[in-house]
Amino acid sequence: MRAFRQVGEKQLPSPVLFMAWSPKRDLIALANSSGELLLHRLANFQRVWSLPPNENTGKEITALAWRPDGKILAFSLGDTKQVVLCDAERAEILHLFPAESPVSCMYWTEVQDESSVLASFCDSEDEANRFLPKLPTLPKSYSTTTKIFSEERSDEVTNLLGEVRLNVLVVGGPMGFVELYAYGLYKIATLNRIPGTCRSLCLSSDLKSLSVVTEVRSDDDRPEVHYVQLDTGLLSSCLPELTRMARKFTHISTLLQYLRLSLACMCEAWEDILLQMDLRLTKFVQEKNTSTQVQDEFLELLLWGHASPELQALLMNQLTVKGLKMLGQSIESSYSSIQKLVISHLQSGSEALLYHLSEVKGMALWKQKFQPLGLDPAAIEDAVTAVGSFTLKASELLQVIDKSMKNFKAFFRWLYVAMLRMSEDHVPPELNKMTQKDLAFVADFLAEHFSANEELFDRKGKYFNVERVGQYLKDEDEDLVSPPNTEGNQWVKFVQESAHLKESPLLFPTYPQKSLHFVKRLMEGMIELCLQKPAEVIGKSVKQAVCLPLYTLPDGSENTPRLLELPSLWNDKKAGMHYAVFCMQSSPSKIYLLRRTTDPHKSLANGLVALDLNRAANTSTDEDSAGETLPGGPSSCLDARLYDAETLTVVLRGQEEEGLREHVLAQLPLSAALASYEEFAWDPSLRLDQQSSLVPSLSLICENQWRCLDNMKAQLVAVNGLRKVACVLSSNLRHVRVFEMDAEDEDEEEEDRQESQDPTSDQEGLEETLTSQNEAGVDMESQGAAEEQSAVEVESRDLLEQTSGSDTL
Repeated sequence: MRAFRQVGEKQLPSPVLFMAWSPKRDLIALANSSGELLLHRLANFQRVWSLPPNENTGKEITALAWRPDGKILAFSLGDTKQVVLCDAERAEILHLFPAESPVSCMYWTEVQDESSVLASFCDSEDEANRFLPKLPTLPKSYSTTTKIFSEERSDEVTNLLGEVRLNVLVVGGPMGFVELYAYGLYKIATLNRIPGTCRSLCLSSDLKSLSVVTEVRSDDDRPEVHYVQLDTGLLSSCLPELTRMARKFTHISTLLQYLRLSLACMCEAWEDILLQMDLRLTKFVQEKNTSTQVQDEFLELLLWGHASPELQALLMNQLTVKGLKMLGQSIESSYSSIQKLVISHLQSGSEALLYHLSEVKGMALWKQKFQPLGLDPAAIEDAVTAVGSFTLKASELLQVIDKSMKNFKAFFRWLYVAMLRMSEDHVPPELNKMTQKDLAFVADFLAEHFSANEELFDRKGKYFNVERVGQYLKDEDEDLVSPPNTEGNQWVKFVQESAHLKESPLLFPTYPQKSLHFVKRLMEGMIELCLQKPAEVIGKSVKQAVCLPLYTLPDGSENTPRLLELPSLWNDKKAGMHYAVFCMQSSPSKIYLLRRTTDPHKSLANGLVALDLNRAANTSTDEDSAGETLPGGPSSCLDARLYDAETLTVVLRGQEEEGLREHVLAQLPLSAALASYEEFAWDPSLRLDQQSSLVPSLSLICENQWRCLDNMKAQLVAVNGLRKVACVLSSNLRHVRVFEMDAEDEDEEEEDRQESQDPTSDQEGLEETLTSQNEAGVDMESQGAAEEQSAVEVESRDLLEQTSGSDTL
């Protein structure tokens, strides 16, 4: 009797390296050797979407993990050392961040906490939403090669937090590298003292401990597998403070990303066509034969209406009337777009950033609660100051844009009329009027912007810098070519003359010589210092509680995909228990189950047991299946995963018979193993495989929860006990089968129905009775009985038709 039903099967073109079921839906994510990420449904293994490899993110996927709510899928890339968060609905990248080392394993857990802290967090979130306006979406024109957001979903940058309940993404890699990210965004801990390379991770939902499977090199240079349990008690004891701090810093991280994208939109809005005036004037200086300054040439045209042949050739042949109109329209359109982005995006984003940093500063001053987490009030104050400087620089850019738009509008209007007169075209009456004030305005613009600068030519290869906005958007460390003129500014003069105000912490520094990009990088650096300090402090608080050497790896195992190999880790949230399931080369017919409490200070008596596959017993009460055992005789375990707290899903391989090996997918109940009171005295000076004969061994009870995997060399399995599904992968990593684990196979259901109900013989008996009664010539009572019997016959035929119909369905 099979206890589960196959619902899909597929041959895939590329080998599958990693599998992960969604925790909330019947979806499974696959990563193949081509760097492609696939999402399939349970039903018929239908593909939902595929995310091809990307040169900007990477092509070598090394790990997968689902966010506990099933809305976001995280995957790591070994070639670029990046972790990517992907929208499970639309296969679009929401966020990515670099890791210190290539990530080899990932785990994402949600904190289980029933206190009243979450309610207070909801209130604080609502309060922030009342004070802060909703950030506007980014414009659709943003289309750079590093594009992450589109107009329809650009607000996702502020919605990555999900629910208020804290969730933590754990990533691990070589040399004991482990990092913890709150909400998958903000790094709350960095661990570097774990021996070996991390192969598997599991953070308990109560945040009391972290289980790690590592691979270390022994004294004889052989790879060994160790089980390590780390004490993360600070995270658990300071959970309310940690959640509040993490949520605030995650808001800050997403706002920084929002400001980066806004600034990228501004850089796209600025066009290279705006440099045409600078380059053509420089060429004019280099080619003209007279010693007259360009500024004087334009002033003569302004005052007397006469232009030199060189200037006339520049205006009429190179710039042209049509080109001047296009240049004016481009400048007006570009400056207007940048101005809107500064007002609606940069200023609103920096105000929200300043709000959240101010709240973090208040948290840091509550030293009794937040000092153990590493919040530094001085560093946060420096970050607040940097955000203030960024806001001032954005305001300065707005002033430059406003002034430039007025200057260019007046200059182009005058120059357009002058060029029409040169070409003897009709000048519209509305443009022909120019007051003395307008003349003075254009003259001041020419005097300020049209004087040749030899130093500028040495720096930038041009003599002029008529366009003043683009210099603020350059991502350079150099000073501005044309900083704003502060002569005559009474406030600047007052601050410089006052010794107290000049060094006052109440005033934000302005950096008048620097670009907006420079001040943004300065702000990011200050905020990064705030973000790093808690991760360092929390990381140092994590201590190693247990280190258990398990076994040595067989030769040649370095070339196999490691994430899918045993041991597998699992956390029982209700019981507060860590599970590790593994097999050893010294005893391949045994499955070892290691359990430890999530509280590292508590011990467990029966923490290690072995399930002997060669001592299988069948306890089924079904008469047809009583005595039925697993096929193939003695078996060895290829893969094992915890289905739930009381069931283990395994892939078994029987002994070779007639050149064939039977592969079996089975569900093993763990009730007997969990109820065992035999205690194993672990010698810490020896590996487990050196003392495996002393481990309590129990008989395997299968209860007919198994299924032969015909025509498939099964190797690996991925399960989801909540959704009651499993996916089996073949040894060539291309053939997959998916199963519903709590449903009988359709063929066997039909056979059971046919055996339990077969009305054919009853129908034939009824027909023979009716025939004999008609031949005997019965009386009226007998005829009445025959009529009743005919009614029974009709009912029986109806029953037969209904039964046949149901079997057909």
